[in-house]
Amino acid sequence: MENKHRTFHIVHPDEGLRSAIQSKINNLNKPKGSLGRLETLAEQICMVQQTLSPSLQHPCHLLLGGDHGIEREGVSVSPREVTWQQMINFTRGGGGVNMFCRQHGFDLRIVDMGVDYDLISIPGIINHKIARGTRNFLHEAAMTWEEYDRSIDIGAQLVDDCAAVGCNILCIGEMGIGNTSPSSIWMSIFGNIPLDECIGAGAGLNDEGIAHKRKVLGEAVDSWEQGARGKGQEICTLGQEVNDIIRFFGGFEMTGAIGAMLRAAERGMLIMVDGFIMTACMLAASQLYSEVLDYAIFCHCGDESGHARMLRLMNAEPLLHLGLRLGEGTGALCAYPIIESSVRMINEMNNFDNANITKYF
Repeated sequence: MENKHRTFHIVHPDEGLRSAIQSKINNLNKPKGSLGRLETLAEQICMVQQTLSPSLQHPCHLLLGGDHGIEREGVSVSPREVTWQQMINFTRGGGGVNMFCRQHGFDLRIVDMGVDYDLISIPGIINHKIARGTRNFLHEAAMTWEEYDRSIDIGAQLVDDCAAVGCNILCIGEMGIGNTSPSSIWMSIFGNIPLDECIGAGAGLNDEGIAHKRKVLGEAVDSWEQGARGKGQEICTLGQEVNDIIRFFGGFEMTGAIGAMLRAAERGMLIMVDGFIMTACMLAASQLYSEVLDYAIFCHCGDESGHARMLRLMNAEPLLHLGLRLGEGTGALCAYPIIESSVRMINEMNNFDNANITKYF
């Protein structure tokens, strides 16, 4: 499968405009730096859009659902049927993600990437089901190479669909019982951090449950490492090895999110990154294309064990720390007004000359 995966052409934003952006921000009628993160955020948005007058247009939220074979090992306090039950609940407007999308004017798109339930007859769910959940990565790879490539392609196509209606800022959320397990493993391997330090309570495991989760995930990683070495591979090298790590442990909703992130960056869109699982997806995406981080706005740091540490792996400073651990993209959606304020700041604030105010720095 070497060199047969979809490739993305992602570039760092052109640095030629940065000095003009900084000059515009510094000449707004305020003390230099007094609007803090709004200023650095506005600079990032201007760089991504390559303009001194940025805009946020038709914000879209992709809510991707999928089940995980590893859930069969009792690594989550929630049973897998919660995945499909919540997916149906989202179509009725009753989820946290629905509330925040309504509040902030997001176009919500609910997508079945691999839920272990027949949702095709449910209005409001976009059917991209690859399989009824991934395989159990304690015993084998979570997905085949064909399934992996397909999930990346679906994520990319979902972004193209959003762009077709004018979207230039994308939020991504997930619904999948058990998905903190692959997230912890990706954090451990890609960050070179002991696995035990990357595993938390997920949706609410007690101490005994966390110990069991550590045992199961540790055995799974040992099994993968033995298989990788048997193929003559080194742990966590670039290219095919990174794809193999993502494929072996990931869920369809997670690899779909990676494909969406990479395609959004390729198209020059802003990417709002939510909590632990979506941060893990961005970490994995950045292992394939480091340039994707230029387009990422890290919105929220939750209370899941290791989340702040994973953010530091990417030198990311989240906008919010509200203690949320719901998932679905809710933390990112809560941060949208801050992103909007940064754009209003650079577009609507007067400068010293026009306001007839003495510039005193």
